[in-house]
Amino acid sequence: MSSKSKTHLICYDDFRWFSEDVRGRFDDTSRYNIISFVAVEEFMAYLESNKTHGYCKVAILGVHDTSEQFEMIGRLTKEIKKIDSRIGIILVCTPDKMEEIKKIIPTGVDAYIPKNANAILRLHNAVKKLLSEHGINNFRKRRNFSLYALIGFVILFIILIIIARLELPQYF
Repeated sequence: MSSKSKTHLICYDDFRWFSEDVRGRFDDTSRYNIISFVAVEEFMAYLESNKTHGYCKVAILGVHDTSEQFEMIGRLTKEIKKIDSRIGIILVCTPDKMEEIKKIIPTGVDAYIPKNANAILRLHNAVKKLLSEHGINNFRKRRNFSLYALIGFVILFIILIIIARLELPQYF
């Protein structure tokens, strides 16, 4: 990861359930930018306004016990993926509702984290995983571009050698 690139952690935490713990765990401001929202409208407006940047973004969503909340989070994850398909989504929820949440929200979520004593450590590991995937994808793009440029130059060189051989046979 380059030193100029920051990981943006965007939290939707309507009851301030975990966002202060996240701020405490990711306190290195040179590597992480943490933004918390309590309203869905503000959260979505922020994602809309920052969808074109190339930095690693992780949306951390707090899920509570009600089925209305499950459905709302399901719609929210779909909207987030429509806005930016590269954003990582992590759900923090109660352990007893984990299977029900996985049934309602089956796709588009990178990690489901139960809210318990180890939740922040698991969240940290999930963010590191997403950050590594982002770095690998960037490396892959740069590698492919370099490979295509090299192949282009080799083909151009071969064509020039063939043309030179046909035009100037006395030098070969």
